[in-house]
Amino acid sequence: MAADDRNAFEVYRDRVDRPLLRLFREYGAPEAHWLVIGMAANVVARVAGLVPPVVLGVAIDAVFTGNGPYTLPIVPDAWLPTAGPAQFRLSVALIVGSFLVTGVFTYVYGIAANNFAHRVMHSVRTDSFDQMQRLDMTFFDDKQTGEVMSVLNNDASNLEVFLDNALQNSARLGVMVVGIAGVLFYYNHELAVVTLSAIPLMILFTLWFMRAVEPRYVAQRSVVGDLNTALENALSGVELVKTSNTEAHESDRVETASKQYFERTMSILRLNFVYRPGMELFAGLAFAATFAVGGYWLSAGPPGPFSTTLTVGTFVTFVLLTQQFVAPLAEVSNIIDQYENAKASCERVFGLRDIPIRITDDDDASDLGGGNDADADAAADPDHGGVAGAVEYDDVSFAYAENALVDPEDADEEVIRNVSFEADPGDTVALVGPTGAGKSTLLKLLLRLYDATEGAVRVDGHDVRDVTVESLRSNVGYVAQDTTLFDGTIAENIRYGRFTGADTESEGGAAGETKVRERVIEAAKAAEAHEFIDSLPDGYDTRIGEQGVKLSGGQRQRVAIARVVLQDPAILILDEATSAVDTETEMLIQRSLDELAADRTTFVIAHRLSTVTDADLTLVLEDGAVVERGTHDGLLDADGLYAKLWGVQAGEIDELPEEFVERARERHVDRAVERAIEEGSVESETLDD
Repeated sequence: MAADDRNAFEVYRDRVDRPLLRLFREYGAPEAHWLVIGMAANVVARVAGLVPPVVLGVAIDAVFTGNGPYTLPIVPDAWLPTAGPAQFRLSVALIVGSFLVTGVFTYVYGIAANNFAHRVMHSVRTDSFDQMQRLDMTFFDDKQTGEVMSVLNNDASNLEVFLDNALQNSARLGVMVVGIAGVLFYYNHELAVVTLSAIPLMILFTLWFMRAVEPRYVAQRSVVGDLNTALENALSGVELVKTSNTEAHESDRVETASKQYFERTMSILRLNFVYRPGMELFAGLAFAATFAVGGYWLSAGPPGPFSTTLTVGTFVTFVLLTQQFVAPLAEVSNIIDQYENAKASCERVFGLRDIPIRITDDDDASDLGGGNDADADAAADPDHGGVAGAVEYDDVSFAYAENALVDPEDADEEVIRNVSFEADPGDTVALVGPTGAGKSTLLKLLLRLYDATEGAVRVDGHDVRDVTVESLRSNVGYVAQDTTLFDGTIAENIRYGRFTGADTESEGGAAGETKVRERVIEAAKAAEAHEFIDSLPDGYDTRIGEQGVKLSGGQRQRVAIARVVLQDPAILILDEATSAVDTETEMLIQRSLDELAADRTTFVIAHRLSTVTDADLTLVLEDGAVVERGTHDGLLDADGLYAKLWGVQAGEIDELPEEFVERARERHVDRAVERAIEEGSVESETLDD
C-alpha cells in the first residue's frame, strides 16, 4: 500500500504551484486581447472620474472666489480661456464630458472584462470535463463524483467571479490610488501626506488578513465536494431511501456536510467582519484627518510643520478625492475574498487536470483491423471492417491499485490471477462463478477499462494496448447488468454512439433519417423491445427521464440490448444482460441474442446457468482464477464447483457443500489478515501466537 492514502484530488491539488499564474498562462493568454481592452477602458474610465473634483476645485478658486489662476494639470495654459464666463462654461463642459467618457468606457470595460472572464471559464469547464471523461476507471472507483461536480460548477464559477470582478476592481483600485495620490501631491504635497498616511497601515493589515484567511478558503472548498456528494447520493438513490425509510438518516448526512460547510464559511466571514470594518476605519480616519487638518489650515493658517498655502478650491478637491479614495480601499476585502476563493478553486481545477491518465493510445497505436494486412483482414471479415473477433487471454493477471493515481507503483491484491483462454470468431464463452469471483473485471480488461498488470489480452493477434482505444471499443458491444440510459427519447438512447445518419446509412437528408429510424426499429425488434415502445404515447419519441426512470428494469435492459444490436460489433459482452426481465421475455431475448451472437465472438456472464448451457466454452471462476473449464456436459461430469452450482439452481441440491462455503470463508479471512499486516494494524508475530 502507498504511504499516502489521500485521494487523487487532495494530492494533486497540493502539488499545484502558483495556480492563478498558471491559469493566466494556460487560459488567459489566448484571450489576452479582451483583458487588455478591459484594462485600458477601466483606466480611462477611472481617470475620467478624477476630472470633476479637480475642475470643481479650480473653478472655485479662479471663477467664484478669484483667489487663483485657472490652470489644469497637464493642460497648457495657452489652451485655457482667460475670461470668467468662458472658464465657467469650460468647467461645465469638462465635468459633463468626464461623466460621458466614464459611462462609455465603463460599458466597454464591462463587455471586454466579461468576455475575458466567461471565455476563460468556458474553457476551464470544458477542459475539466474532457479530462474527467478521459480519466481511468480507477478514479471513478473512488466514488469522487461530488468532487468533480464541485470543480465543474462551483470552482469554475469562482474563477469567473475573480476574473470579472476582482481582477478589474484591483486595476480600478490601483488607478484610483495612484491617480488620486498624484493629484493630491500636485496640489499640496503636505496635506497629501496626511491623507495618505493610513495606506502603510492598510497594507500591513491586508497582508495579515491574506495569511490568516488562505487556509480557511482551502478548507471551505474541500467540504463543498463532500456536500455535493451527500446531495447527489441522496437524490440518485431516492427510491432506495424511501423504500428503506431512511429519510432521517440521509437528512443527517446532508446536515452534517452542510454544517461543516457552514462552519468553514463562518470562519472566513469572522475574519472578513474584522478586516472589512478595519479597512473602512483606516479609510475613514484618513478622510477625517484630511478634513480636520485642512479645515484648521483654512481658518488659522498652516498647522505645525506645514508651510504651504491651501485654498478653498484645493481643500474641496482634497475632500472630494478623499471620499473617492475611501470606497475602493474599503472594497479591498472583497478583492481579497474573491482572490483567495479563486486561488483555492484554481488549485482544485488544476488538481483534477494533473491527475494522470494511464489508459491512453501509444504513439504508434494502430486501428484494430487496420494494420499492415488490413485489406486482407477486411476481405476475411467484411461485415466488421476487417475485425474477425478472435480473442486471447495470455496468462492475464490484474490487481486494483487504490492509490495508483497518486503512486503508480502502488498495487493491491490481485483480483484476476493467471487466466488464459482463447475464443475463435463466432464462439460463445460463458463466465460463471460466485459473486465477486472477478467475472466482470476480467472482461473489462478486454475493453481496456483497466489494463492487465501481467500478461496480455489480444484481439485478432493484436495486444489491446497496441491499438487505439476508439477502434477497440467501437468493435466491442457491452451490455452491463446495471443499465445506463440518458434523459432523452428512446430512439436517441438506442442510437447512442451512432448519432448521425452517416454512422448508419450513407444516404443523407430526409431519406437518410428514414433509413436510420428503420434500423432503430429493427434493432428494437431484435431486442424484443418494439412492442412495448410502440405502445407508449409517443412511441420511439417518448422521453424516458434521467436514467430511464419512466421505464421498468426489463424495459431498460431491452433498450440497452437494442443499442448494441444497432452497433453491430465484432465482439459482444453480455454481463447479466437479461437479469431484470421475466422468464418469458428472457426466452424471447435469448433467441434474439443467439441470432446476434451467431457470427461474432460473444462473452456471457451469467448467474442463471440455464442461459449458457449451449456455450462453446464455459469458464468457472473462483477468487479471480479459472478453476474449471469445458462444456456444460463436461463440467457436470467433472462434479466440481460448476456441478454444485448447477445442482443448487436446478433444485437438486439444497445448498452448496460445506467445503465450498468453508473455502470461501478461509479465503476472505486470509485477505483480511494480509491487509491487516500490510496496514500495520496487527503484527505477524501476534497472528502466529
